[in-house]
Formats: sequence, C-alpha cells, structure tokens
Amino acid sequence: MRIRSSRSAGLLAAVVLTVGLGALPGCGNPQEARHSTRVADGDSARARAQRARHVAAAWDGSTAAAKWRAGYHPLAETVRPPRGGLRGEADKRAYRTGSFVLRAELPNGGPRHGRVEWHKGKTLNRPSDGAEESYEALAGAAEPGAPHLTVTRVAPGRMRVVTSRGAATVPAWLFSLEGYEAPLVRAAAVPSAPPRSPVEPIPGAPHGLKGPVSTSADGRVVTVIAHHGVCDGGAGVEVLETRGSVVLSAFVKGPRKPGLCTKQLVSQRVTVTLRRPVFDRVLLDATTGRPLPDRPWARH
Repeated sequence: MRIRSSRSAGLLAAVVLTVGLGALPGCGNPQEARHSTRVADGDSARARAQRARHVAAAWDGSTAAAKWRAGYHPLAETVRPPRGGLRGEADKRAYRTGSFVLRAELPNGGPRHGRVEWHKGKTLNRPSDGAEESYEALAGAAEPGAPHLTVTRVAPGRMRVVTSRGAATVPAWLFSLEGYEAPLVRAAAVPSAPPRSPVEPIPGAPHGLKGPVSTSADGRVVTVIAHHGVCDGGAGVEVLETRGSVVLSAFVKGPRKPGLCTKQLVSQRVTVTLRRPVFDRVLLDATTGRPLPDRPWARH
C-alpha cells in the first residue's frame, strides 16, 4: 500500500469554522468491532497514513463493505443539464439556485420502483421518486423578476450514472426546458442507505470531505471538496489504495501566513487520480471513516 498526495484545483466558497487535523487510530480487531480513535497534537503525514491504514483494515473484507457493494451508490451527480450545457450566466445561475418555473403538467403516479441495470446483466430494484418529488428536488422558490428556467414538459426516461459498481442505467425524469432541444435529466432511483461504518470518526476533528463532486467515466479520476483556513497554504488529499478500499485523507498545507487570521474554512475542489478504477472498491473518508458520499445525491 502506498499513499500519494494530490494537488488542488479551484476555490469555491467559505464558511465559518476552525481547521486542523490530527489523529492516531485505536487498537483492536478491525473485523469484529467499531474502533475508537483519539486526537493527536498537530498534523503529521505519519498520523494520516496510520489513520488511513486503520480505516482500510476495518473496511476490507467487512460486512459493511459487502453491503456497500450490493447496493446502488452513485459516485457522481445524478442530475444532468441539457446536452451541450446551459447557455449564459443567467441560466447557470437559475440552475444553481433552483429557480424553475413549471408550465407543464406533472405525470401522476408512475412506477414506485425502478430497475438499476449494470453490465453483464446485474440488476437491482430500487424505490423511485415520482415526477413531483423529482421536480421539487430540483426547484426552489423562483423570485419574481429573477432569472429562471421554464419547464415545458416532463416525461419518464432513463440515464447512465457512475456508481460504486460501475456505470449503470437507471430510471429518470426528463425535464424539457424552454429554449433547449435536449432535456435536463434527473435520476429517479433512490440511492441505497450507506451501511454502518466499522470504524469510528476522529473525535473533535473538523468536518470530513464532501462529495465526491464528480467521478470520471473510467472511475480513475475523483474530485472531492476539502477545506483549509484563509491563512493556510491550501488543502490537499492523500490517497491510500488497497484491493478493497480507496481511503482519502484531507490535510491542510502549511505554513500559515503571518498576521491575524479569522476562523474561516475555505472549501476547495481537490482532484485525485487513482491507479485503477474505484468502482468495486469502497471510497472512504479517513476523517469520518464513512463512504463517500455518505448521503443521497442532491443538485449542488
């Protein structure tokens, strides 16, 4: 096993929070119990490496990993804008803020269960959102006079999604938008609930990674959101790959800039490249000890 560090790309938003990470793993049989960890002073590569190995050992071959692999867990967005992308800043802003206007009838009923299909004939039946639930997940309250996207038709369909078991075809809803030939598509299949982790999060540690924001079609390039302080040198992510897991360890680059600093946490996209696809392995956050993502996908 080897740990690698990735360079970061693109700053996003800032929220108020303190930063810092350091931990030493607990002891015990990783296959028989949930383990505790304790916070160490400072932040060291050795502590991160030890924690990553601890998390991987707890998950590899575990019941939790088997449940994860048997489920439907998207590793990328389950909402796809119209083919070719949204045109203009007004439409992009409307999409980001959920500013939609409905000028179409939402189909009633529809299948409450849908089939998720992988290659080689593997399938899984999952509960599915109806048209109304899917639209409400997309749309917020459109402010009068603000830029918005107009939905002119809603129809059932299917879409391809990158998942923990490879690319899958899932039931979806197609939202036709005024001024666009291709529809906006949202997956209707509800992701499986993540299993209970066999390893405890680091007590008192800052928030873990967010995402993944995206995973490439070949499963080798993963982008997540990590954090750092306004006076630090940026965020980085180290990767530990095993046969059963990919453990991502976020850290803050130093040194801190001189002078007074506010306690702000800056969100930053960090991209890592794996030696082989993540698909059949569990993608894990070393800080929380949980899979990524640890909640159903929503539009960002």
